[in-house]
Amino acid sequence: MIGQGRGGALQGKVAIVTGSTRGIGRATAEAFAQAGARVVISSRKSEACEDTCAEMRAQGHEVLSVPAHVGRAEEITRLVESTIAAFGRLDVVVCNAAVNPVFAELQDVTEDTWAKVMETNLTSVWRMSKAAFPHMAARGGGAMVLLSSTASLVGTVTEGPYAVSKAAENHLARQLAVQWGPKNIRVNIIAPGVTRTDMIRNHDPKMIARALERTPLRRMGEPADIAAIALFFASDASRHLTGQLLVADGGGLLMGGASA
Repeated sequence: MIGQGRGGALQGKVAIVTGSTRGIGRATAEAFAQAGARVVISSRKSEACEDTCAEMRAQGHEVLSVPAHVGRAEEITRLVESTIAAFGRLDVVVCNAAVNPVFAELQDVTEDTWAKVMETNLTSVWRMSKAAFPHMAARGGGAMVLLSSTASLVGTVTEGPYAVSKAAENHLARQLAVQWGPKNIRVNIIAPGVTRTDMIRNHDPKMIARALERTPLRRMGEPADIAAIALFFASDASRHLTGQLLVADGGGLLMGGASA
């Protein structure tokens, strides 16, 4: 197990993980639960949230299902309020939910697509920070972990809106880290490279193969690899880190590997 079991690194804490019914979000929710946290499972689809909660409860974990579309301000507010109503506190937020709906050059991207990507990938994180801040500050501290991408650090041929949204998210985290530090709230960023998630299925397999050939570890990342880093950033093991971006790509950027 990634976590440390009952009495682990997040014992007694409450965490919201968005997009937590599959992929990196699901792996992170499981890692947090294994480390002793009570975890709020959230994604757009109610059935997926309930199924995930049922499976985790069967493993002895305390979880809460709160379906929410992070692109809608009122649903973010409801997500945080439901968490406080159920558990009375909020210690950790992982902003994992994101979209990458188009693979095209920027001049071919529509206004609607651009707006959707920015609303979901960037504005939602700002809204979540506003909703979560007073509850963390009232308890004397907390942690936010943002899921970015190596696409935010390089130029890409066909992922322009996604890459721009993630680059902006990186700096949003730094701004929050500076402003929230005096309240003992830490904000850190993970930038995965090619990772085995549903999103990777939209990429050209040949491009993925070429990227892995230029990756020192010669393998694709797994959701559990990223979840382990999220657990580190959420726990006191990283208590003196804030505003930091950790690239988790098997060394791909060192050799000019592609992002995903």
